[in-house]
Amino acid sequence: MVSKKITIKIPTGLEARPVALLVQVASQYESSIYIECEDKKVNAKSIMGMMSLGLAAGEEVEVTATGSDEEKAVAEIEKYLASEE
Repeated sequence: MVSKKITIKIPTGLEARPVALLVQVASQYESSIYIECEDKKVNAKSIMGMMSLGLAAGEEVEVTATGSDEEKAVAEIEKYLASEE
């Protein structure tokens, strides 16, 4: 299991389009990937789950991945969330 705290730098936060792109990134990996913020923990491959978090720019989340490609999955999600697209 790999876990990492990441600050969201996408200016609009995680609204519809960025969430869809994040789910696409997460879905490329076999690992189970979860994003946690405060007391909520959702599957990063679920659009509805991710939308329910309502994350804004500057918020910190914890990304956790478990599986054969866990390290690469967390690295790519970090790269996406930390981008100022």
